[in-house]
Amino acid sequence: MTRMAGDSRAAANAATVLRTVLEHGPVARSAIARLCGLSPAAVSRQTTGLLRSGLLRELPGPADGVGRPRIPLDLHTGPVGGPVAAGLHIGVPASTFSLVDLRGRILARRSFPHQGRPPAGLSAEITAELGRFLAAFDTGRPVLGVGAALGGWVDPDTGTVVRHPALRWQRKPLGAELATALGLPVRVDNHARAVARAEILFGRPEARRSLVHLFIGNVVDAAFGIEGTVHQGPGSAAGDVAHLPVPRSPTPCPCGRTGCLQATASDAALGAEAVRRGIVPDPSVNLLVDAAATGDPRADRLLRERARAVGRAAALLLDVFNPAVMVVTELASVLHEGYLEEIRGAAAAFSHVCDDPGRIVGPHAGPAVLPEAAATVLLSRVFRDPFGIA
Repeated sequence: MTRMAGDSRAAANAATVLRTVLEHGPVARSAIARLCGLSPAAVSRQTTGLLRSGLLRELPGPADGVGRPRIPLDLHTGPVGGPVAAGLHIGVPASTFSLVDLRGRILARRSFPHQGRPPAGLSAEITAELGRFLAAFDTGRPVLGVGAALGGWVDPDTGTVVRHPALRWQRKPLGAELATALGLPVRVDNHARAVARAEILFGRPEARRSLVHLFIGNVVDAAFGIEGTVHQGPGSAAGDVAHLPVPRSPTPCPCGRTGCLQATASDAALGAEAVRRGIVPDPSVNLLVDAAATGDPRADRLLRERARAVGRAAALLLDVFNPAVMVVTELASVLHEGYLEEIRGAAAAFSHVCDDPGRIVGPHAGPAVLPEAAATVLLSRVFRDPFGIA
């Protein structure tokens, strides 16, 4: 159904109120009007609708001041009636399911390993497991829908996985498949953009001004956001940095060149190199990180090599975008600050504009970054159009 102009204004106003409460709540209606610039009448109309929808709730007691009581409003995150979003992150070796409240807090999560399973029936298996997860953690709270995130080229407007080489998916209508099977609204996006949206909604305030997010996993990609909006580009193809050159990297790439970021620094490349050096028996980055944590100097050395390669590539993105904050999602640096320092050091050494490497940070959610980000694919839509999820 096409919205009339008045409906669009009302949706924008409702989103403004909801985001103001996200940032400042609990907060009184009068304070919402001051903070967001809407008239008291507009705030009153929108808060009434948001209360009826269950996205906001009134809290007992005055919010501030003396005299006439001001009833504070907050996002409805209570255990009785507080809505939640389901998250699905589809990785190459495993998928992760989550339930997340309106403030991005993870209430439940579960992993589903599927390394080596045939790609043809994989999405059906994942969907069935997700359905069982939702049934197991059903507490009566409304489920707003499902946010799904994965690597590769993803078109969120159609819910289509345009290309995911590692899973061998092409033009896959993942959103429609999930919605049909689960009977819930579904939003799908690339995981680098999903993390960027989570940083904008729930992370550091600087991320709302501008950010670059670099994701290093089995798939390597990136996202760029400015003034609270994550760039998608024509066909939603923005963010493919697999062939970004890594200065000084001699690693050959299947594309015929040397030093491409994915061939140099992906989890697959790192795991294979760890096996070649005899550090771990299987090409697993988790095993490599565990080996380093238990004191294996060879594992630590290899992880630091990757961190420096990531930092050199990050320097190129810093020079192009010069963001207020650069978020790097890379397993070792998420778990251990020392590897993040290696990334910062290499980026500062190779960048022509970055003299404050402290703006290179890990995701605010730490190890929970992907379960939160997947659900945020859905939640970011809620905060952009509170009454438009259907």
